[in-house]
Amino acid sequence: MIIKLRKQSQITIPKEIVDELKLQAGDDLQILLSDRAILIEPVAVYSKTYTQKLEEAVRRVKESLTNGEVGPFKSVEEAMAYLEE
Repeated sequence: MIIKLRKQSQITIPKEIVDELKLQAGDDLQILLSDRAILIEPVAVYSKTYTQKLEEAVRRVKESLTNGEVGPFKSVEEAMAYLEE
């Protein structure tokens, strides 16, 4: 698939790719240069507080499993509620 680079270095991502990746206006994309190839991939951006809570939740789950326990959360919903506090 060939596309044109337009004024101000803009490109349009073909609709087939947008649909395949379920992209929407406002989605964050990361652009990388790798061996003279341009790679563009969708990314999710989370706050530092959220990622710290996620790391803590993973640590708690690992600790529970190491101790032979079922886990610190009784359900996925409970884990998600913890992350959203």
